[in-house]
Formats: sequence, structure tokens, C-alpha cells
Amino acid sequence: MKLKLPRQLQTNCSKTPERVSWLRRLPESLEILKGRWSLTLGEPFEGDNGSCAWVAPVARADGTSAVLKLGMPHMESEHESQGLGFWDGDPTVRLLEADRELSAILLERCEPGTSLTTLPEPEQDLIIAGLLRRLWRLPPKPHPFRPLSAMLDAWSAETLIDIERWPDAGLVREGLALFRDLARPTKEQVLLATDLHAGNVLRSKREPWLVIDPKPFVGDPSYDVTQHLFNCSRLTSNPEEIVNRMADLLGLDRERVRRWTFARAAAEPREHWHGDRFSIARALAPST
Repeated sequence: MKLKLPRQLQTNCSKTPERVSWLRRLPESLEILKGRWSLTLGEPFEGDNGSCAWVAPVARADGTSAVLKLGMPHMESEHESQGLGFWDGDPTVRLLEADRELSAILLERCEPGTSLTTLPEPEQDLIIAGLLRRLWRLPPKPHPFRPLSAMLDAWSAETLIDIERWPDAGLVREGLALFRDLARPTKEQVLLATDLHAGNVLRSKREPWLVIDPKPFVGDPSYDVTQHLFNCSRLTSNPEEIVNRMADLLGLDRERVRRWTFARAAAEPREHWHGDRFSIARALAPST
């Protein structure tokens, strides 16, 4: 079949042999799913939704709309389908079908589907805080979800490979140390979305706003605020103020949210090591 591929997805898939292989198999995978789930495919979404997965609107056999998502190999999103199954539409999109072998999920479609990014950032804060409160609960054991430390260990390994490019070794090492310290298990652990920001919240008829694209790990709820923070312009202009605001909205310890935000700004792996992230890290660096 002639398959349209979002440009950013092609770029991201070129980075590893595993992803190149996944992309080659994508047309065959789509044909299998079309038959198995009786789907008529639409054109894939572009933009951020098409950077790490092939995502498109589809029609089911009964005429209802849904969204088909096939994710490229990605450590962080490995348990997306199980997370959506656990949250069961509260407050996420509902999982309709899943095929783990093909990394495919069929999802409830949000209509009108406009993004929370259309609202001013202070309004986003309130909605994000409300959604996080609903997401934060711990699934009963046994469950498949990995500890947050697994993701941070993978990030730390990537960052250490780039040691020659670090602009400020002291800040990076302090951030890496905080990754280890803050990720230790505590009694407050919950299932985290880890990638909740305004671009991953859509308007819906079933509820005013629903969460898409969770990357679930079990860990400290104070971490889960940070993805929203890094998608806000205010984090660059006034980092302390927005950190404190989000901590207060969620009843979290301000200093713990600050340390998580600093650690990510200082030590998270990235393609470009010069830029706003280090300005944020310097502004939020722990005093002791």
C-alpha cells in the first residue's frame, strides 16, 4: 500500500536499526490491523502527534470514529496500552483494542480534539493540576509498570555518553545525583503519566478534557509536574514562580518539585547542550 509518513516520524525512525526495521514493516502491520479490527484508514496526523508514532483517524465497521496508533520502538512508551487500560478513561482516552506484538492501539477519538495549548498558560495550569490529581493512583500488584528510576537510569546513561559536550560539568553531575536520590521509592508513589503537558490534552465530548499519550512509570508525583513546566514559556522567564504555583496547586512540596525541575534542566539527555535549559538549571540550582 502507498503509505503517507509524517516527516518527523521518518527522522526519528532513522536513528536506530530497530526503528528502521519497524518502519519497513509498518505498511504490512497496517494491512493486518485493517482486517483484524475492520478499519478504514484516514490520513495520518502531522505535528507532535506524528513524531514517535503513526497516528491516524479511522472508521470502524459500525461507522464510529476512532484513532489508530502504531508506536515506534521507544523505551518510555512501552506500557502505554496497559496504562490506558488501568486508567480506563478516567481521565484518559479510552483504549478500544490493543496488539502489543504490533505496538498498536485503537483509541477513543476526542471531538473536537482541539489541544489545551489553545488556552493561556495560567488556565492550562489549573486543568493540568486537576488531571494529574485524577491520574495519581497506584495499581494493585502484580502490575507491569516499571519504576521511574528505570527511565532515569536510561537518561543518565545517554547523558554520560555526551560528557565531552557538557557546558557545565558541575551542574550536570549535580542533576545526575538528584536523579538517583529523588527516584528512590517513597510511600507516596503512584502511577505517573510522565509526559503530561498541554499538547497531550484534548477537548472531548465525553469530558471537557482528556489525556493522550501517557508513558506510565511508578514513582514520585512531584516528578509528574515537570513535563508541563518544561512546555511553559514562564519556566524560562520566571522559573521559581511557576514551580511554586504548580506545587501549591497540587499540594506538593515546593522544594521537591524545584529539585526535580533542576535535575531535568541540568542532566536530561538532549541533542543540543547550549540553550535555555542551562539558564533554568542555574536559576533553580539547590543552594545546599
